[in-house]
Amino acid sequence: MSNIRRQSIISSLVIYIGFGVGLLNIYLFTRKGIFLDPQFGLYNAFIAIATLMMAFASFGMPTYIYKFFPYYKSHLPDKKNDQAAIALVTGIIGFIVIIIAGIVFKPLVVKKYITYAPEIITYYNWIFVLGFGLLIYTLLEAWAWQIHKSVLTNFLKELGWRLFTTVLIVLFAFQLISFDLFIKLFSFSYPAIALLLLAYLLYTKQIHFHFRLSKVTRRFSGNIVKLSSFVYAALVVFNISLVFDSLLISSVLHDALAQLAIYSVAQNIASMIQAPQRGIISASMIHLATAWKEKNMELIRKIYQRSSINQLLFAIGFFSLIVMNLQDAVVTFQLKDAYLDAFYVVIFLGLAKVVDMGTGVNSQIITTSTYWRFELFSGIVLLMVMLPLSYFLTKEYGIVGTGVAQLISISIYNLIRVIFLWNKFRLQPFSRQSIYTVLSGGACFAGSYLLFRDLHSWAGLFARSIFFCVVFAGGATYLKLSPDIQPVLRNIRKRMGLQ
Repeated sequence: MSNIRRQSIISSLVIYIGFGVGLLNIYLFTRKGIFLDPQFGLYNAFIAIATLMMAFASFGMPTYIYKFFPYYKSHLPDKKNDQAAIALVTGIIGFIVIIIAGIVFKPLVVKKYITYAPEIITYYNWIFVLGFGLLIYTLLEAWAWQIHKSVLTNFLKELGWRLFTTVLIVLFAFQLISFDLFIKLFSFSYPAIALLLLAYLLYTKQIHFHFRLSKVTRRFSGNIVKLSSFVYAALVVFNISLVFDSLLISSVLHDALAQLAIYSVAQNIASMIQAPQRGIISASMIHLATAWKEKNMELIRKIYQRSSINQLLFAIGFFSLIVMNLQDAVVTFQLKDAYLDAFYVVIFLGLAKVVDMGTGVNSQIITTSTYWRFELFSGIVLLMVMLPLSYFLTKEYGIVGTGVAQLISISIYNLIRVIFLWNKFRLQPFSRQSIYTVLSGGACFAGSYLLFRDLHSWAGLFARSIFFCVVFAGGATYLKLSPDIQPVLRNIRKRMGLQ
């Protein structure tokens, strides 16, 4: 657990620094006088569509790496390991299929977006460049996680990628490049970090491309195909659920890209809540896969419960800080008044993140178990709920309705998986500390709001935030809400020479 804790903490710090850069980018995107709302909307539409391309082209290869890496590692020398080659070749073939589909179905895309979001059609071909880079990076990232390089991958994706975007924003703000060149250069952002990660893995000789099928591949070929097929379908379903809201807003609302810009601000703010999740998942995957291989249920139970309480603490803390400060922040930072409309969207999307994080690494436990087929079933349920609900609520209530649909769908999705793990393995993520965390967060939020509700601008932002952080963190430490708090504090004191 100490290795998971260390990697999770370092990754979370890197991710939060990356989110700080991301907030700077959002500030520059939304500040008056730099970008138009449709331009920011196009930027977010690019990311949403590229994510969908990655999901369709991957053919389940990231999960193939997660699940079978321990077997390849145990039975093959590194230079004879063909897993990386299989994953990348399969992914490239998958993307060729995406390109062909993009050509065939382009008239349908044009018909769907030409009315409310014609800019997507103008830059249609450049989305494929971004999508291909994201695909290659995702496959290499899955490999890097297995060799305990999650900190590096999080640095590249969460910090490096955002810094690349920051540079482009600054160049555009000073009129050194046009928006046309901005969006074309941005399409190379994912290919750039994918190339850096590949160069590192090759230079350090931590990845080899062996193109002859190994004995491990031949032995597990049937299971590999079954796993990849089911998980691929589940991944596609899940990624559709992630980007469907953005695609829906782009196609059904008037002034679509401007509305998408506001919604994307809410998405980006709410995603801050989820930052530690990525670090915990990347640090846990290899340990979960190995624990299933060794039938170590106690380790799986420990990872499940600790991931839940640690993520819940972070989620409630950041959700509270965001909600109590958002409206003041829009005014203080002189953002466009339209972004005040994101407030209620942030609340619903933020609550969805709290639910998702509070239920721990249930998806990763299922994916690495022998019941990985259930991931597809739960994903289908998610889509069956989310798609019609999002459509009707978005048409009726705009982007606020989209946020409500996300909260309902994600809650049902996680409830199904929690019930499944309890029924099959008697695994569940909650404890009394979970209840205390929710109550403590609510009490600290209420106290911060009541004490400083009449204080605004910078003074209000700092006073509310500092008071909440001190009281909430102090309460979590005193109540020992997480078993990882004391080891982390001891390590900090040791490094500072205080013990």
